Amino acid sequence: MKPFTKQVILIIRSIPEGSVMTYGGIARAAGSPRGARQVVRILHSMSRKYKLPWHRVINSKGMISLTEDESGSLQQLYLLGEGIAFDERGVVDLARYQYEPGPDLDLDLDLEPETGVSLDPEDHFLPPFE
Repeated sequence: MKPFTKQVILIIRSIPEGSVMTYGGIARAAGSPRGARQVVRILHSMSRKYKLPWHRVINSKGMISLTEDESGSLQQLYLLGEGIAFDERGVVDLARYQYEPGPDLDLDLDLEPETGVSLDPEDHFLPPFE
């Protein structure tokens, strides 16, 4: 696994409940300020394997990027369930909810995929299919 990919996974795993990060914010924290699209690819391809809290990642405008109505609604429900508020336009106040990983975040941890298969249809760590 490439170092950037590993760092992205560890950063996404570190986003606490009730907080969000942007694709670009994750890329910057992982050392590649222009890597937001790569963060999207990592989320899409590795969320299930590493049980990433995909729903805590939104765009730089503070909005949900998923275009499929059901997937976007599901992401919004998960965020609302964690106490994150949206305004009337569906925007999250990034000044209030955005997580900034601190210098104490250990990006050198060993990264093991989750090996168990979840049979729970309510497992919100599984990203929706597009």
